[in-house]
Amino acid sequence: MTTLLQTSDMHFGTEQPQVMQALLSLSDEKKPDVLVVSGDITQRATPAQFSRARAFCDRLGIAKMLTLPGNHDIPLHNLFARLVRPYAAYQQAFGMVLEPELTTPELCLVTVNTTRWWRHKNGEVSQAQITRVCEQLSRATLQQLRVVVVHQPVHVPRPQDEHDRLRGWQPAVRAWAAAGADIVMGGHIHLPYVCELSLTVAGLSRRLWCVQAGTAVSSRIRREAPNSVNLLEFSPDTAGPCCRVERWDYQQVVPGAVAGRFALAHTSVLNPQRN
Repeated sequence: MTTLLQTSDMHFGTEQPQVMQALLSLSDEKKPDVLVVSGDITQRATPAQFSRARAFCDRLGIAKMLTLPGNHDIPLHNLFARLVRPYAAYQQAFGMVLEPELTTPELCLVTVNTTRWWRHKNGEVSQAQITRVCEQLSRATLQQLRVVVVHQPVHVPRPQDEHDRLRGWQPAVRAWAAAGADIVMGGHIHLPYVCELSLTVAGLSRRLWCVQAGTAVSSRIRREAPNSVNLLEFSPDTAGPCCRVERWDYQQVVPGAVAGRFALAHTSVLNPQRN
């Protein structure tokens, strides 16, 4: 079995030390095999914020890590840097590759950089990116869970969040489903949820889920959602693969106390299609 920890929207620059400590404790307890950071690592894309974020990710003690930038990881006020070297600070901390992939015997993880320097908030996916992901998914085995990681969501549960949905999501979802994707994982709106896209998007060729993470450690929480992360457990069982997605929410152990913990809030069981 493989365990993956998904964190998103950490927004270093607004991080909360007590929540960070609770997440370190959760990682130490669960010992995930892979860390996925699905964008908005920093609040204002400064080298100092990226440095603190990288140090924290390393402290989680997870052997394999896959990251991608979010819209907050491009300089907002430094227009020259945004135009000429928008990812310089991100790349200094997390590596030059903006769309990394990670392959293990049980996982095929593919990322898509949905940020654009000319967009302040919204993301988009190009036809070239859709095609590249399909090619990468085509190399996956039946034993691998196939996950595409983006920043902006491909599904939103409420009309008021529609403006945050990824531009180009519909052709992307259709193509990736046909190519064998099981999950499209994202963040951006600080709202955790799991949705079976094949129940909401007409004509998908196979089962596909959207798995969204909340904000991991930032003070920028929504009224309806505390700090949260996802733990994904996958087992390629001979009787059929099974994927368990757990949402862990930050809670105060004692009301008003300084320290808290991450507690299991919700579990979704996905049964990836293999025919």
